[in-house]
Amino acid sequence: MSINNIIGEIEEKYLQLGENPETYLKGLLQTKPINYWDYIQVDTLLSLQKTRTDFKDEVIFVMYHQVTELILKMVLHEIRQMVDEEFDEEVWIEKFNRLNRYTSMLITSFDVMKYGMNYDDYNTFRSTLTPASGFQSAQFRFIEICCTQLQNLINEQGRERIGENPGTEEYFEHIYWKDAGYNRKTGKKSLTLRQFEEKYLNDFIAQAKKVKGNTLEEKILGQPHISEKLVEKMKEFDRFYNVEWPLVHLETARHYLDSKGENKAATGGSEWKKYLHPQFQQRKFFPSLWTEEERTNWGNKQVLKHT
Repeated sequence: MSINNIIGEIEEKYLQLGENPETYLKGLLQTKPINYWDYIQVDTLLSLQKTRTDFKDEVIFVMYHQVTELILKMVLHEIRQMVDEEFDEEVWIEKFNRLNRYTSMLITSFDVMKYGMNYDDYNTFRSTLTPASGFQSAQFRFIEICCTQLQNLINEQGRERIGENPGTEEYFEHIYWKDAGYNRKTGKKSLTLRQFEEKYLNDFIAQAKKVKGNTLEEKILGQPHISEKLVEKMKEFDRFYNVEWPLVHLETARHYLDSKGENKAATGGSEWKKYLHPQFQQRKFFPSLWTEEERTNWGNKQVLKHT
């Protein structure tokens, strides 16, 4: 394309916006060339690690969780596009390929946590983090809400409590993750849960209402036919996100909290062994894609890989 054609298209672009192309072209003369550090905001990014102690490995802990949040943002970015746009199987296959790559990064990256910190230092500085907890990751919850119907985020105990034809707010009263910080016998909530709900619960409810009938699960249920290839990709994501990643997280927690038989408490106060193991929570994004045996053995990686 010639320079005159490029200039012509630029002029047409701004004329269609009702703007004066000459003003924008004059501005372009004054614009500085972009560089890597400004485009990626490297200086800002590298200044975001604020530790609470002088233990050297605490900065590793902070950076690891920041990287995790960035990967979760990549996951949520893809999912929200799929929620907002019309179903296209080829697009979905590509999107799930991306989601599976991102989630694989989450799974393999736990080695940074497991082997990247001094055991004694971590078990000292972690006490300064209370009541903060990875439980309070809002992006994790937004991903769940966009992927599946709220009924799939209710565990067995919640299904026994919840009434018939529950509304969105009632679902959130019984949602599985609330059990990590809510004693239903005493009615008391942990500070971790109270902080989390005060900041995000209204946003979660609003998101759930917005995507109701249009989650990834419901979009698939509305299709007369989907290919085996797409089914395979969706099941892989479900297994990666809801089985493989939690199990790796559990093994890392055991390494630091229970490897010497000490059974230390999580910083957020949850029963972390039950909270993290998929066999207890039974969270599935696409339950209709799994056989009865696979659903029954949820959390057994060998069964899910070979049935």
